[in-house]
Amino acid sequence: MKTIITSTIFVLTTMFTYGQSIYTKTFGNINDKPIIFLHGGPGYNCAGFEATTAQQLADKGFFVIVYDRRGEGRSIDPNAKFTFKETFDDINDIYQKYNLTKPTLIGHSFGGVVATLFAETYPKKVQSIILVGAPVSLQSTFKNILSKTKSIYQAKKDSVNLKYISMLETMDTVSIEYSSYCFGHAMKNGFYTPKNPSVEAKNIYSKFRTDTLLTKYASRMSYEGPQGFWKNEKYTTINLTKNLQSIQKQNIKIYGLYGKDDGLYSAQQVTDLQNLIGSSNIKYFDNCSHSVFVDQQTEFIDAIKVWTK
Repeated sequence: MKTIITSTIFVLTTMFTYGQSIYTKTFGNINDKPIIFLHGGPGYNCAGFEATTAQQLADKGFFVIVYDRRGEGRSIDPNAKFTFKETFDDINDIYQKYNLTKPTLIGHSFGGVVATLFAETYPKKVQSIILVGAPVSLQSTFKNILSKTKSIYQAKKDSVNLKYISMLETMDTVSIEYSSYCFGHAMKNGFYTPKNPSVEAKNIYSKFRTDTLLTKYASRMSYEGPQGFWKNEKYTTINLTKNLQSIQKQNIKIYGLYGKDDGLYSAQQVTDLQNLIGSSNIKYFDNCSHSVFVDQQTEFIDAIKVWTK
């Protein structure tokens, strides 16, 4: 019995909230330091982190909780509202279910927006937040994507895509269509992948071709998520600068993990965040793009170990 208690524990559960199920899964010993992973999107899921990194992090002495936001991934809910309040209610249910007090929140991409706003709303319930490839200003991100892709198409003399960029430059930058086109051009030009992945990263990425969880969910997106968060929260206009400053005043530590190959963000954007949260609280990795926990997994875990001591 003692061996069972002290060994790593996998727990797959389904929470029923408001009559609908929320997919959650835990890794590690419940008595270890708690971490909640908040996935990107909106419209995505936690499968990429769940299948590649959650157990590795738990092996280093953490109790790791992953979940899919309501109406996204495996948390199917046709009545999902796609609001931050709804999201916070579900996170609070996770707190209650696992008797959490002050976990660390790891927010990947849009999950960093969720982590920041949750910490600002419930400062006494958060130990620290770790932003992983997360935007601070969505409008600055769109502007950066547009500038970089335009330069690429100009260098290639790609007249067709230059026409698309010209069209984008006349669109309402707040619209969901504008954001979708920007992210589409980012994807088209490899902004999400490292240029020279490490051997470790190559081995992890190979799982995306064979692991059944990853082959089924890693590239699955729902359109209801971005549409809903745009309609209800105008998420394309979000700028977290003041929110992060507010969190700092509550003595909540803010950390950042970013990749130099992440085409979504300019070096200046990362520098601006560094100036805000402190140079010792951010790491900017070579040979690393948007999925920092895959591209530089060892360094990702090492940073979390140091920051959560």
